Formats: sequence, C-alpha cells, structure tokens
Amino acid sequence: MSLTPRNPSRLLAEWASAVRAADIPDRIRAVAKACVIDTVGVALAGAGTPVAGLARQFAARNAAAGMSEIWGAPALLAAVGAAACNATAAHALDFDDNCYAGFVHGSAVIVPAAIAIAQETGATGADLLTAITVGAECEYAVGAAAGQDLYDKGWWTTGLLGPIGACVAAGHLLKLDARQMRAGIGLAVAGAGGSKSCFATDAKALLAGEASAAGLRAALLAASGASGPDEPFTHRNGFAALHTDGVFDAAAFADLGRSWRLETPGIDIKKFPICLSSHAAVDVVADIMAREGFSADEVESVLCDVPPVVVANLVYAAPATPREAQFSMEFAIAATLCFGAPGVEHLREEVLADPDLRAMMARVRMVSGPMWDATRRRDAPEGASVVISLRDGRNFAGYQTHALGTAANPVPPAQLRAKFLSCAEPTLGKPAAHRALQALDDLDAEVPVRDLLNTTLTGAQNRMPAE
Repeated sequence: MSLTPRNPSRLLAEWASAVRAADIPDRIRAVAKACVIDTVGVALAGAGTPVAGLARQFAARNAAAGMSEIWGAPALLAAVGAAACNATAAHALDFDDNCYAGFVHGSAVIVPAAIAIAQETGATGADLLTAITVGAECEYAVGAAAGQDLYDKGWWTTGLLGPIGACVAAGHLLKLDARQMRAGIGLAVAGAGGSKSCFATDAKALLAGEASAAGLRAALLAASGASGPDEPFTHRNGFAALHTDGVFDAAAFADLGRSWRLETPGIDIKKFPICLSSHAAVDVVADIMAREGFSADEVESVLCDVPPVVVANLVYAAPATPREAQFSMEFAIAATLCFGAPGVEHLREEVLADPDLRAMMARVRMVSGPMWDATRRRDAPEGASVVISLRDGRNFAGYQTHALGTAANPVPPAQLRAKFLSCAEPTLGKPAAHRALQALDDLDAEVPVRDLLNTTLTGAQNRMPAE
C-alpha cells in the first residue's frame, strides 16, 4: 500500500481493524493499563463535582437504560450515556493524562467509551486494553500529523481529536472491518469540534463527555451500516483545509504498529489537578522551598518565565472561581507556597477567597521571555524558569524542562497507585477503592470486563446517590 497524503483515513482504518492483542508489545499494554488506572481514578474523584452531577442528571433524563456503569454512582445506562457521564467526570478536575502528540487529553475520552461498550458487549479485559491502545495510537497519529499549530490556533484538541480515538477503540471492540472502521472515522472527524474558549467553564468537562459519546456513536452507526466521508482529513472541505491551513503530514501514519506514541512522546500523568502548563513551575518552587527551608511569609515575589503556550493557557491572574484557578499560574504557585502543593481540597470557593492566598497570588508574575526560542520550546514545551525573591534580599532560582509525572520525567508506579487510591477512596470508601485497584491491575485477562469490574467502580454500596 502506497503512502500518499490522500489516503490517511484508509491507513488508519486498515491498521486499526487488523490489530490483535499479540501485535502489541507487553510494555505498551502496560502503558495502556496505567492510563486506565489513572483515568478511572480521576473520574472517581471527579464524580463528586457539580459538573459531573449535571452530566448524570442530563443522562438520567435523556439517555436509555443499559448495562454500562456510571463510575461513582449506582446507575446503569446504555453505553453512549455512560461514556458521556464517565468522560465528563474524568476531565472534571483537569487531573487526567495528556499526550504531546496533539496536545490532547486522550485517555479521559477514549477509556470511558471503551469500557462502556466493553461492558455492553461482553468484551474481555484483554480485548479492552487492545482497543484502548489502538484508539490512542490512531488519535495521537492524527495529532502528530496535524502538528502543534492546531492547538496554538485555539482549537481544543481534546474535543476535536477525542472522537477519533473513542471511535476507533469502540470500533475495535465492535469488530468493525476496515470499511466500517473507515466510515466510523469519517463520521467522527466530520462531526468533531471544540475551541479553547471552553477553558475554565463547565463546557470543558462536558465537551470531553460529548467527545467520548460522539466517538462511540460514530462506531455504533458504522456498525449499523452508516457511511461517512472516505477522506475526512484531506477532502477540500475536510479537517486539514479547515483546521490546519492544508497542512497534514500523513507520514505520521507510516509507523503505526512499529513505533508507539503511547511510548514516544508518551503519556503525561498529572500530580496536581490543575493545567499541566503550570506543573513544571510548581515543581521548581516546591524544590526550592524544600531545599532552602523558608516559609511562605518570607516570600516577596515569584517570577515565572515560561513558553508562550503556557501564557496562552494560564490566563487567570486573579481567578474568581475554582475552575479559573485551574488555569492560573498565580494560583498554582501561591497554593504551593501556602499549602505545599495544589490539591483537590484547594479547589473550593472558601479556599480561593482566603486573604493570605490572594495576597500570595498578587506576588506571582508570569512572563515569556527571549529564552524561549524554537529549540527550547521543543525541548521544554511547558517548562519553567523561576526566581523566588525573599523579603531579606535573598534570591533563589530554578529551571525545569518537564514536570514530574510527564513522560520525560515519569513518576514511579507506586505513586500512580497512591494517586488512584487518594482519588477513589473519598467516593468508594477505602476497602472498595483497594478492590477496584486490584481489579484494574488484573485487567489484561481473558475475563469479561463486566465480571472483572462488577460494581467495584459504582460506589453502589454506600456512596453517591443516583440523580
């Protein structure tokens, strides 16, 4: 098969429909399983947020009943409704993973769609991991083909690319052939959208839910015989023409199944429930404080010099709501100085109104200086150079290219497990959270997903009431 700029949809569909579990190396399956564990964990934490509650209320009124679980709530819905609810919860705290191939939150959209249809169809855990891997690789290949300009233009790539990954993962579980898979991809691409105007509003999490549901819906429609555009990427009115000024490097698909974007550039696992753009600066500040031993009261000012994309993402210098605080360098640094690290417990109105925290935010300044040339932006896409000045005249500086937790600077597996439990225990209770983690640890098995998980993620025993 020749590789030309005019057949990317066919390349994706033929590869995605043909992949089998044995084609995916164990190390890549391990990455996919880590993505599932992290995504389910942050979704359980996010299940208690108001926006996740809104998604469940909407689904209770408008979605069909079915066999797919709503994580953190004792309810069952048809797969599309469950995917929307669980993906909204997964993205509600902005605590979910990220991939630089597309600057996209991939797992929060792909994993809920795949688990929902796996529970409905009786697919095994091994089938599920294969499907999630294939969906992620296809989505990230499109992200790589489109390039970073897509994100820089203001497109919210999670909403724009997420339906592709969700469709391919679901289509793999539905056993779509290459023709059907191509139709599903066409449907997913033609109907997708999303702008970064959604940041710091309920729309961001809700549209992640919609992206998951849209991808799953596209796969189900394709399975029923629906057609979609054969080449949604290169059509004269297609993806590239509308979104990237005609730029679409189909060579990004040439290595599907030989190299893996789950490995390179890899997956960034978040330590904090705030935009990843602030994490490197948070790490620098925490390291300096731990090393030098000063208190927050001694800080006169903090200067964060960061790449332009960080400035573009973190637009709230004086955030008025917890959602705005998640996109605020000033909040991220002030919370680190005042509390040691920004956590879920700090994303509350009363914490944000604390006068000491507000005063500390006013001492933080973010700039993007001349140090961020093209090479440094490539090598440290969300890096940070930080100078902390104390009232006694002392100054401390630090620089970090990649935050701890990113693929280039990964956290140990034990920290991923600890993150899951800290996210899951408030919703499920401690014993159920440990059972859920064990079930997810055992995911890569020839056991039906519905039997393997079996209400461990719903909190049905003693937690959140159904809406």
